[in-house]
Amino acid sequence: MIWPATLIGAGAGFALASIPGALLGALLGQVLDRRLRLHDWRALLTHLRGSVTSAPRLDERELLFLLLGRLAKSDGAVQEAHIQLARNEMQRLQLDAQAQREAIEAFSRGKSAGGELRRPLGELRSRRERGEALLRACWRMAWADGRLGAREQELLLQWGQWLGWNAETVMSLGRDYQPAGQPLARGGAYQEALRLLGVHTDSEPVAIKRAYRRLLSQHHPDKLSGSGASPARVREATERTRELHNAYRLIRERRGFR
Repeated sequence: MIWPATLIGAGAGFALASIPGALLGALLGQVLDRRLRLHDWRALLTHLRGSVTSAPRLDERELLFLLLGRLAKSDGAVQEAHIQLARNEMQRLQLDAQAQREAIEAFSRGKSAGGELRRPLGELRSRRERGEALLRACWRMAWADGRLGAREQELLLQWGQWLGWNAETVMSLGRDYQPAGQPLARGGAYQEALRLLGVHTDSEPVAIKRAYRRLLSQHHPDKLSGSGASPARVREATERTRELHNAYRLIRERRGFR
């Protein structure tokens, strides 16, 4: 029986600290071998492959119902109209009983706002028809209760960006499902965030970061400490700082930079 971590540990330890290092490295490696049951080199390779394997990929149906669940919950409580729309989508896709259960489970997970969606949406950039089908289903959900919330619009624009669509094209899809007399939201939280930082939709990330840091330096409540400022001014500065934080976070998420 070969203990690979033991041998690796001994070799690394010897290179670093001669015989004492080799003994310590071998001891630590043996502990690892026994804990992970690495009895040969093949077992070590299998473990390493498993440790670097990416998260399971979402199939398109699961992704669809995750998105629908996220939209249904985005503006507060899920309404019966949202649930009915999800049922309609299951019927449209002609899902069998097992597939319906899986769709319901994905819809519920979507409501909890968990899970990373950028990667699976990005994988559909080269499949424009599939991306459009997803966005159209999402627009149907967004309009299910007869109104379009600001958060719903923000999500749709963000998802469209990850799919490789520009904002104007995403919004044009929404007009196909817009109830009579209900205007599309104008601006929304994203436009308000841009206004707050004094930047534009085409501003470079470095310019956005610079504007954020400059405003944060100007309005941070720590600048008022020891200046005799009233509690009201401190509260105002604290609120302004919070608004700047939220605006920068929203812009960074939409534009996809750190």
